[in-house]
Amino acid sequence: MPITRGRITLSGVKPIQVQKPGYQNFYLYGAVEPATGERFLLDRESLGSDGFQNFLDGFSRRFSESLNVLVLDNGRFHKAKALSIPNNVRLIFLPPYSPELNPIERFWEDVKDYLAFHQHETLSALRQRVQEKLQSYTDKAVASLTGYQYLVDAANAQPS
Repeated sequence: MPITRGRITLSGVKPIQVQKPGYQNFYLYGAVEPATGERFLLDRESLGSDGFQNFLDGFSRRFSESLNVLVLDNGRFHKAKALSIPNNVRLIFLPPYSPELNPIERFWEDVKDYLAFHQHETLSALRQRVQEKLQSYTDKAVASLTGYQYLVDAANAQPS
C-alpha cells in the first residue's frame, strides 16, 4: 500500500499519487532501547500471534543476559492466550490511543517517511528498500529518534 504524506504545491494544484491495485504485505516487528538506539527487528509474512511469538523468542535469545521490558499497544496478537512469554521479557501495555508513549513509534514514522511516495513494482523490491533503510541507521540516529527524555528518565528512575 502506498504511504502518502502531504506535499506543498501551487495554490489549486492537487498532487497526484500513482497507485497500483492489489496489495501484498510483509510486517516488521521491532523493539528499541531508546537511550542507546540498540534495536531488534524481525520481518514476517503475517501480523498475528505466531509472528509475535517468533519475535518474542528471537528478542529473548538476542538479549538473554538481561531482563527486557517491551512497551506494547493493545493489539490482539500482543495479548493472545497462546503466547509463551520468555522469562527474561516483561510486557507493559499502553493505554489506548497513546502512541507517543511508545519509543519505537517515531522510528516507524521515519521509515514510513523514507518510503512515502515511492511505487515498488514487487514486494521483494519494497523489502530490499526497507532493509537498505534499516541498515543505514546508526545507534546514535535511532537513539535521537526514540530517546524521549521523559522515557529515559522514567526507565532510569530508582524505586523509592
